[in-house]
Amino acid sequence: MVFRFVAAAVAASLMYSGTSGADTVETSTRPLPRPSAETTTPVVPVAVPNPGFDAWVRGFRGRALDAGVSATVFDRAFRTARYNPEVVERDRNQSEFTRSIWDYLDRAASESRVTGGKDALRLYRAVLDRIEAKYGVEKEVVVAIWGMESAYGSFRGDLPIIGSLATLAYDGRRGTFFEQQLVAALKILQNGDTTPENMTGSWAGAMGHTQFIPTSFEALAVDFTGDGRRDIWSDDPTDALASTAAYLARYKWQQGQPWGVEVKLPDGFDYAQARRDNVRLPSEWAKDGIVDMDGKPVADHGAASVLLPAGARGAAFLIFSNFSVIARYNAADAYVIGVGHLSDRIRGGEAIRAEWPRDDPALNFDDRQTLQSLLTARGFDTKGVDGRIGPNSIAAVRAFQKSEGVAPDGYASQSLLARLR
Repeated sequence: MVFRFVAAAVAASLMYSGTSGADTVETSTRPLPRPSAETTTPVVPVAVPNPGFDAWVRGFRGRALDAGVSATVFDRAFRTARYNPEVVERDRNQSEFTRSIWDYLDRAASESRVTGGKDALRLYRAVLDRIEAKYGVEKEVVVAIWGMESAYGSFRGDLPIIGSLATLAYDGRRGTFFEQQLVAALKILQNGDTTPENMTGSWAGAMGHTQFIPTSFEALAVDFTGDGRRDIWSDDPTDALASTAAYLARYKWQQGQPWGVEVKLPDGFDYAQARRDNVRLPSEWAKDGIVDMDGKPVADHGAASVLLPAGARGAAFLIFSNFSVIARYNAADAYVIGVGHLSDRIRGGEAIRAEWPRDDPALNFDDRQTLQSLLTARGFDTKGVDGRIGPNSIAAVRAFQKSEGVAPDGYASQSLLARLR
């Protein structure tokens, strides 16, 4: 009953604020997207006769049994599984994430999402305290992931997982990956954690309050309630929240260490120093003039690097090893900053103070390819034109910026593209 109250309150506040559901980062390297009421419409299971799919299921049955799935579990799971062309259409036409970091964070840490997180923290404090004590992961971080993944359980996805994964495995675009996930899902059913009817989630197979994919669930989910099942699907979020903490703990979460701290950079800062592999203690960065927003040295929580998610004109952060731990859940910087900042706000922290370059929109995929082509043509080789701004493209951007006498922050922006043109 408590959970239903939280979910209803969060959903109402999100609709009132103009956002609904969990925001997603489409460029995430985590293999499966989550449900998002903002970016997707419901995918309705469609029973479409497909002899090819039926033949594939018969062939897959043997492979599943060889992998350790019992015939009884397989046959029951596939009794109602159907080919769903809407799932294939969604997989082939995922909208590209082109939202700027500031727009993303406006939604990730919106007032309604912060309020919902505080409400969830208050109502589930007892169980969250126990989870924190067992796994050493701060309760606010766990709640922030819950908020980012499903808006505190309001948008968990309601598609049958077996049918969706079977459809995607049969489709073949990422057949090997989805078949691996399907076998894992069948083993979850075989373990008795849930039933085929209750195993629901996103169109791409992410499940429950905090959107586990089957292989991650199989490896890391926990039964925190002690009822013999790792139930991340029920209205009670306890197992899902504990499983999320267990996931972060597995990747060496450091309790008491922040994900990052917003900082001020000194005049004349050498932007070439803003690299992930350039790690120093905050006290050492402070000797070069990098201090927190109140002008004080950041505490030595561990080695840190400088992150400039929007280049020289946006916020700057010292990020610690916990940044990389959150990235194991979703590797996109925007997501990691979103989780970290939302957790800070739920804890009572302030909003990011720095201004963002809101007059400089994000590059879309075609823009990024154009940028890479133009840089390479000018002698600043990006080592390929793939629309992904990785280390080679950042190095090329910096070299071009230096040649133009502008701050070499490596940030690929619309203004930079205009300068190249």
